[in-house]
Amino acid sequence: MVNVASKNGTRIGVLALQGDFERHLEALKHLGVTATEVRVPDDLTGLTGLVLPGGESTTMLKLMEGTGMETAIRSFHEKGGALFGTCAGLILIADHVTDPSQRSLQLLDVDVERNAYGRQADSFEADVETSIGKDEPLRAVFIRAPRVTRQGPEVQVLARANGDPVLVRQGRVLGATFHPEMTQDLRVHRYFVEEVQNHRTTKD
Repeated sequence: MVNVASKNGTRIGVLALQGDFERHLEALKHLGVTATEVRVPDDLTGLTGLVLPGGESTTMLKLMEGTGMETAIRSFHEKGGALFGTCAGLILIADHVTDPSQRSLQLLDVDVERNAYGRQADSFEADVETSIGKDEPLRAVFIRAPRVTRQGPEVQVLARANGDPVLVRQGRVLGATFHPEMTQDLRVHRYFVEEVQNHRTTKD
């Protein structure tokens, strides 16, 4: 398990049921925050943020059945915890999921279409325009990526690719249709960490 002590007390977990959670842990490690795996509800204790990684959203939902994790994540958010869903993680936190439909945690006011860009063989990389970090495009990796087909009035679009929203935020919830952990550019993770820290400071 990766568990890196931070100097400012920020502790962020990564849902480690399935998917590419280890790369998210490493990205957080490079940013100097405490990064820890989350597998059961008790693992959320003391955390200020939670990353829901890419992978298979249906598999993650099955692995959470009977464990109380879905309820625990909702409670974590209600009590002030920040969330960051990437690819399948975005599907998990979306309000409505199509193609095919499936249940979700409904913590981000967006509708998403699963596998909107095709199968694994149709995965691609692209430079996307973003309003976060330095003033240059962000290289994004799309693997069986979902597409945001609707965003609510309180949802802010932080990056687009070919006109489609690919990075969105609503309050303490951040969602990306791509895999920011697959490149060396840490801007998206840094943005999430700073939002977690800012929220924590405001609460304190």
